[in-house]
Amino acid sequence: MMRFALAILALIAGPLGVGQALAQQAMPPAPYAYVQLENPVLEAEASALMETLRCLKCQSQSINDSDAPMAGDMRHQVRSRILAGESPDQIRSWLVQRYGDYVSYEPEVSATTWPLFAIPLLLLAIVGLVLLRRLGKRRSDGIDVGGEAV
Repeated sequence: MMRFALAILALIAGPLGVGQALAQQAMPPAPYAYVQLENPVLEAEASALMETLRCLKCQSQSINDSDAPMAGDMRHQVRSRILAGESPDQIRSWLVQRYGDYVSYEPEVSATTWPLFAIPLLLLAIVGLVLLRRLGKRRSDGIDVGGEAV
């Protein structure tokens, strides 16, 4: 009876990925996830880049501040790529390519992110036009901006 129950459990757990999820939690952290680089200049460069990258699990923290395992893996990638001689811009491009624009706190203007830059400017222009029309209308009606008749 016990073997039958274990066989049923294995059949259910396999397709649901329970085994893989448990295995991922048992994995040790990447070598550079929690260890700084020996070269202080390279570590400062890596740390500055990590402050501008968003943890995809926490979403409100940079990967430098997050304790999530995914953030640790991303810190490892940043540090190992810095050691390999890649520039912060190359590493950012690779991470954006891999995880999308959302990973960066400093998005670049592209076909998908241009509304982030255009909509605030458009709203400011609309507010400016509305204010100019209202102030212009008051002056043409003979009313001073302070609300008194001229």
